[in-house]
Amino acid sequence: MSFQKSFGLALALSSFVVARMKVRRDSFAGKVVVITGGSRGLGLALARRLAQEKAKLAILARDQQELLRAKIDLDRYASTVTTWVCDVKNDSDVRSTIEQIATVLGGIDVLINNAGEIVVGPLDAMERQDFQNALDIHFWAPFNVMFASLPYLSKSRFARIVNIASFGGKVAVPHLAPYCVSKFALVGLSDALRAELSLKNISITTVAPGLLRTGSHKNAFFKGQYRKEFAWFSLGASSPLVSMDADRAACQILEAVRSRRPELTITFAARLAAIAQALLPNVTANLLKLTARLLPRMPIRPENKTHTGWESGSTLSPSLLTRIADRATELYNGLRNHPGSR
Repeated sequence: MSFQKSFGLALALSSFVVARMKVRRDSFAGKVVVITGGSRGLGLALARRLAQEKAKLAILARDQQELLRAKIDLDRYASTVTTWVCDVKNDSDVRSTIEQIATVLGGIDVLINNAGEIVVGPLDAMERQDFQNALDIHFWAPFNVMFASLPYLSKSRFARIVNIASFGGKVAVPHLAPYCVSKFALVGLSDALRAELSLKNISITTVAPGLLRTGSHKNAFFKGQYRKEFAWFSLGASSPLVSMDADRAACQILEAVRSRRPELTITFAARLAAIAQALLPNVTANLLKLTARLLPRMPIRPENKTHTGWESGSTLSPSLLTRIADRATELYNGLRNHPGSR
C-alpha cells in the first residue's frame, strides 16, 4: 500500500473516531435535563426532542393538568419523564423542587429556563405590577432556578444552562414594554454569569427567538383594545415569513447547546432586526416609532382589564389567516384548562 493511501486511510479513521467521540460526548442520552415551562409550547417541543434522545427529563410547570398531558405525550418515547408542580417565581418552592429532582434522578446536567408569560398592549395600559410580574417570571425565576441548580451542575462534566430569552431582549418592540424590559434583563444576566461559570465548566447559551408557532398567542394576555391587540399578534405568529415552527426551533436550540454556543437568535426576521439594532440604531428607532403609530391606541374609556387570548377573538382571529398558529395550540399542548384564568 502506498504512503498516500496509508496516510489517507489513517486520516479518515482518525476523523471517524473523533466524530464518534464527539457524538458520544455531546449526546443528551442519560443526561438529566430540567425544563421550566416544559408542559407546553417551546418547552414541550424541546422535551420531545430530548425524550427521543433518551434524556432523563424533569418538567416543571404550575398546572397539574398540563403536566399530565405532557407526560402522556412524552412517555411514548420510552424515556424517563418526571413532572413537578412548581412556581418558579417562589424561591423556596424552586430550591425544594430542584433538590428533589437531583435526589430522584441522580444530579442535574442541563437546565433550560423556558417558563414565561407575555402581556400585549400600549404603554398607557401597563401598570407597575405588569413590569413586576414580567421581571418575576423572566428574570428572578431563572435567577432562582440557576442558583438552586449550580451545586449540582458543577458536579456534571456536561453542565449546560439554556436561557430562553427573546429577540425582544435585543430590540424593544412597541406594545410589549414589560416583556421586553424583562427579557433584556435575562440577556444581561446570562452575559454577566457566562464567563465566570465557564471556570466551573458550566456553559450558558442565551436563545433569542423571534415569533414561534407554539400556540402561545392563545395563552398570552392582552390589554387596551384587546381584540385588536390579539389580532395583530396572532396574525404575526401565523405568518411563515416571520414565524417558525416550534419543533424546528427546538432542533436549532439543542444543536447550539451541544456545541456550547454562547448565543443563538432564531428566525431570519429576528436576526435581521438584531443586526439592524446593532448597526443602524437610529434607523431602527425611527422604524419602531412608525410601527407604534400603526398599532392600536388606548381606548378613550379604558377599563384596563387583562384578557387571555381565548377571550379576545374577533373576525380576524381566529380565522383562516391564523390557522397555522391556531393548529399549533393543540399540537403543543396549549389547550385551555381553566377558561378565563390567568
